[in-house]
Amino acid sequence: MDKLFPERSNSKPSQSIPSGAISSVSRGWLPFRLLLGVGASIGVAVLLVLVLYITDLGLSVWERLQRAPTTFWVIYLLILGVLSAGGAYGVWRVLNWGQPAGRSRRLAPAKPPDEASLREQIERREAAGIQVDSIRDELEELQRRRAAGEIIVAVFGEISTGKSSLIRALLPGTDIAVDVRGGTTREVTYYTWSSSAGDRLILADLPGLNEADGSLDRQARDEALRAHVIIYVCEGDLTRDQYEALRTLVDLGSPVIVALNKIDRYAEAELVQIRQRLAERVGEQVEVAPVQSGGVEEVTRIYHDGREETTLRERPPQVEDLRRALQRYLDTDPQVLDALRDTAVFVLAQQKLDVAVAAYRQGKAGDIVQSYSRKAVFGALAAVSPGTDILIQGYLGINLIKDLCALYEVPAREMDMQRFLNLAGGQVRRNVNLLLALVGNIFKAFPGMGTVVGGMIHAVVYGLVFESLGKAIARSLETRGDLVNGPTLRMFEDNLSEDLEARAKRLAQMVWNRQRESGDGAGTGTG
Repeated sequence: MDKLFPERSNSKPSQSIPSGAISSVSRGWLPFRLLLGVGASIGVAVLLVLVLYITDLGLSVWERLQRAPTTFWVIYLLILGVLSAGGAYGVWRVLNWGQPAGRSRRLAPAKPPDEASLREQIERREAAGIQVDSIRDELEELQRRRAAGEIIVAVFGEISTGKSSLIRALLPGTDIAVDVRGGTTREVTYYTWSSSAGDRLILADLPGLNEADGSLDRQARDEALRAHVIIYVCEGDLTRDQYEALRTLVDLGSPVIVALNKIDRYAEAELVQIRQRLAERVGEQVEVAPVQSGGVEEVTRIYHDGREETTLRERPPQVEDLRRALQRYLDTDPQVLDALRDTAVFVLAQQKLDVAVAAYRQGKAGDIVQSYSRKAVFGALAAVSPGTDILIQGYLGINLIKDLCALYEVPAREMDMQRFLNLAGGQVRRNVNLLLALVGNIFKAFPGMGTVVGGMIHAVVYGLVFESLGKAIARSLETRGDLVNGPTLRMFEDNLSEDLEARAKRLAQMVWNRQRESGDGAGTGTG
């Protein structure tokens, strides 16, 4: 087992320092210092002479250049410019030495997907066995909304920030359920609204973020991305969750208006500070509209005789700033709004496709790892001569990496794979005694063990190694897009010790059943 992944040793024999060397160095230090001082003085003198010579030469050249014609000056300056540019380029190449050819230090931002590339990906992923129905449905819904020509405005935000009340203020007379307990809106509700300029809109009342179970967050966010304009409702400075939700929408380029609700709670100076803070955290391109969605407020009336009477009255809504901000978006070119909406939907579809691909790859990678773990176990049991198992496991290790790289569409070179297996072999050798002892103790619980127990123990250890190795490789390919030696080897070592006893028992039971089926385990047992 300790020769599973052989590696070459590069260690050198240590060398000792003779005891008399230190004293001899001390005796020779004083003359050396004297020579060093003399050499430094000579060096300074030579440098001064060189500076004087260069200065004299420069002055002589300058006198000659002053007497030269204009044509000579032009040619001379052109040569100097070319030499300076060449020198700058050489310095740049030195500073960037070791950088991969054709790659800049900064990664270029990812280009937003388009409909053609998305449909091509959908066909390709579906042919590979990945479920893409929800992604195709997303594009079909976009086609339906394009055909309808509807302008959709999504009212989005945290639970209990007054989204439904705000829609009621924009649509007086509309029957909208408003509940002070929060969470009244459990599904997307659409209302038709005509602006003062005659634009016909569809207002989408979305479920609030951070419901009790959070099950509606994804539904609300997806519907917000399908809208032309998003009204994000908040009650003051943003919390971390609110900031992340809003930042996602802004980064996608969706037109966003922040509706700062319940402004009656704040003084004018406080409102200015809150608006400045929102602009700093979200960006100047996002418009902030202070609003008051109405509702009911308590009013205390004090009479001349000292009596106090508390009554409830309707609070007048203040949504004119929001109406004007929304109208400014509607006055832009409708094709621009459509293009922004389409881009957000394409990003949403791409995200869903990426999630589907990742889930498929995780399941498939698990199947591949378990398959090679069983092959490693049965390969070790089938070895008939010393050294045969090493050849079998080396072949399986290379093919395990190849299959996982093919699954994650990562190119793999034979030399890199062999080097990685050699490094992994070093970790196996450090842990092999512990693994053998653990598996041996587990097999003691099985009755009728005989001379084949040694081979069975090694078979289980091989299974543990391949299972841990395959999981580490798959994780590296999934998270990093490549087989990176250092982090992958650390994950491999962690995987070896994770839930070790339970995994060893499972593999030992599989080996024991295989031996009993073949008649070897029970037939050769000595008890």
